[in-house]
Amino acid sequence: MSKLRWGILGAARVNERLLPAIVEAKNAELVAIASRRAGAAAETLAKYAPLVQGVNTYDALDDLLGDANVQAVYIPLANHEHAQWALKAIAAGKHVLIEKPMAIKVEDIEAIEAATLKHQVKAMEGFMYRFHPQHRRVKELVQSGIIGEVVFAKASYSFMMRPARMYRLANDTANGGGAMWDIGPYAIHTLRHCFDADPISVMAMAKYAESGADIATSGVIDFGHGKRGHFDTSFECSRQSEYTLVGTKGGIKCHTVWQLPGTNDVPVISWWGEDGRKGEEIYSASNHFNLEIEHFSDCVLNDKTPLLNFADAKKNCAAIVATLESAATGKLVTL
Repeated sequence: MSKLRWGILGAARVNERLLPAIVEAKNAELVAIASRRAGAAAETLAKYAPLVQGVNTYDALDDLLGDANVQAVYIPLANHEHAQWALKAIAAGKHVLIEKPMAIKVEDIEAIEAATLKHQVKAMEGFMYRFHPQHRRVKELVQSGIIGEVVFAKASYSFMMRPARMYRLANDTANGGGAMWDIGPYAIHTLRHCFDADPISVMAMAKYAESGADIATSGVIDFGHGKRGHFDTSFECSRQSEYTLVGTKGGIKCHTVWQLPGTNDVPVISWWGEDGRKGEEIYSASNHFNLEIEHFSDCVLNDKTPLLNFADAKKNCAAIVATLESAATGKLVTL
């Protein structure tokens, strides 16, 4: 089989990027989309893939899960619904790509992992950014020794909240609402990737909306041996999607992590050394959504292990939960 047959479980805004990625991926085929809002699935398909034929549209999520033609499901529902619908999809024999965060409780991720083993399907958390080649290049530069040993990293992710995105503040943090559950997963994941280490403790502060959702959260993560990572996530700052690593001999900056297809975003990596050397590398645009879909499809079709595993998802979730606890209590929280 050369193409994995996909269904999308929800008409969320991220379909602007993900739906075309499924359509364009060389080893994927979009066969169904569902939404609980009457007519929304058909509208989403018409908006983002008007020329694609033969896609079933459903006004009930369970109807898509009952479609025998669907082999894999992408889940872009509200954060607190990810685990529930992932488990339903897995029980129906579907492979699942779950938009980050995989779940808002570590025990829910453990349940998803157990279900995939029982039903012999694959699952992965949807961190599309990890599939962009610029991040492999950052690793290569670190491994070359050009900046020495990495001892500090900073990840900044933000955008100005607009009326169409206010749903992100509808739930409190305990139910998956706010910046930390929306863009915070990128920040935590990025810092863990920078150090290739697990967080030891975190100290954070936050600003909250009336709903109990955080509008902005910042903090420091201790990765041990004096290595620390700073993060800042916000719905009230202009767009940022960058990270910096600083070592004993220099530093590296990835200037734009969220590469948006069809825009003027240019992948740029810059580096500098204590000896005065410096460089800048510019890459051609690369659609990380397409690469993510092609990777997961390849894993299913050829029985490979996904790049992002359950251990990674559990560690990221645990770090986010600890961050929110620290922000709420004003205390250092150990992991």
